[in-house]
Amino acid sequence: MGALDRLSQLGSQISGTASAGGKAKLLEKNPDDIVVTAALRTAICKGGKGFFKDTFAADLMAGALKGIIERSKINPALVQDIAVGTVLAPGGGATEMRAAALVAGFPVETAVRTLNRQCSSGLQACVDIAHQIRSGMIEIGIGAGVESMSTQYGPGAVSEFSDLLESYPEAANCKVPMGVLSEQMAKDRNITRASQDAFAAASFKKAVDAQAAGLFKEEIHPIKVKYEDPKSGETKEIVVDRDDGIRPGVTVESLSKIRPAFAKDGSIHAGNASQVSDGAAAVLMMKRSTAERLGQPILGKFVAASVVGVPPLLMGIGPWKAIPKVFELTGITKDDVDIFEINEAFASQCLWCANELGLPQEKINPKGGAIAFGHPLGCTGARQVSTLLYELRRRGQKIGVTSMCVGTGMGMAAVWVAE
Repeated sequence: MGALDRLSQLGSQISGTASAGGKAKLLEKNPDDIVVTAALRTAICKGGKGFFKDTFAADLMAGALKGIIERSKINPALVQDIAVGTVLAPGGGATEMRAAALVAGFPVETAVRTLNRQCSSGLQACVDIAHQIRSGMIEIGIGAGVESMSTQYGPGAVSEFSDLLESYPEAANCKVPMGVLSEQMAKDRNITRASQDAFAAASFKKAVDAQAAGLFKEEIHPIKVKYEDPKSGETKEIVVDRDDGIRPGVTVESLSKIRPAFAKDGSIHAGNASQVSDGAAAVLMMKRSTAERLGQPILGKFVAASVVGVPPLLMGIGPWKAIPKVFELTGITKDDVDIFEINEAFASQCLWCANELGLPQEKINPKGGAIAFGHPLGCTGARQVSTLLYELRRRGQKIGVTSMCVGTGMGMAAVWVAE
């Protein structure tokens, strides 16, 4: 029995363990609930050529944090800790994010740290803050995420390994580029290019429709940045309030004309994989009793999260293993979930996970995903929270799941309830 087959067997076992009444329990309101009172993101812009191409990660984060203060009207002095997920920043971005919090208006007494769990860094930041509140370590905190792939993406993102690590096959597999391993996974799992292109075209269509209908306006906080016009060379200040990677008119036919990126006979290309992007997001969290005492509006609550490991060469299957695990923790099943926000690192892996879990396509990324508007690595996990909660509220629905695969072979998922 291969590694994937063993994982499939485990996933099937986990999927069947949800207890009756799990949904009803999730919908109960308790004073100790960890609630979200504000969640927002900046626009997401194309790496290297979008409107944030000249903006550093710290400036993006400062803009998002200012937005949290403005939107929630929270006294910044009440926020005790800010956790920022970021992947590419030298030194872990610790210095820059501390500075960003000060620029945003938080006092010196507000602590700041950064963390890196690659593509799930933003979600991990939110989960860490939720657990700090739950344990009593802090009363109010912010989970956030940011990435400037324009200024920090490149060969230096993966460091060299020692000979000792290279001698262990699974350790060496951690260095295989995600596009290459996703290409191999698509071949091994018989995920056709036609199915990937259809999934990608649907993501673009959903995002185009959502943008035209103004469905991103609630979650996007406009920020002012400096931008050098590539045509005139003139640098000017502009207000960015709109995702610039969303492209109308993308079809299966237009995607079929793009050359494969990782193998001559491959199926993965620039049109059915996540875009290199820049952006930031932030989520303000506290106990329900604290929110009620402060008069803070409640968007929703955090319930639980899961994190799992999978073989590095099967990195893309992370959500397929993490989602059943978070179901086990919360006592719900896929039928209880109204919306799944699953990061579209590649159409191949997102499609495979959805199919294996039996998730209805209409419940997955209803406003499009990273293929359509981008995946700023450290930002996405926090970005999904605002995307999810605002859409659940708009639809009058309640339960949502955010999830993603994680580089080097991991997966993460979390359950949220809208109010």
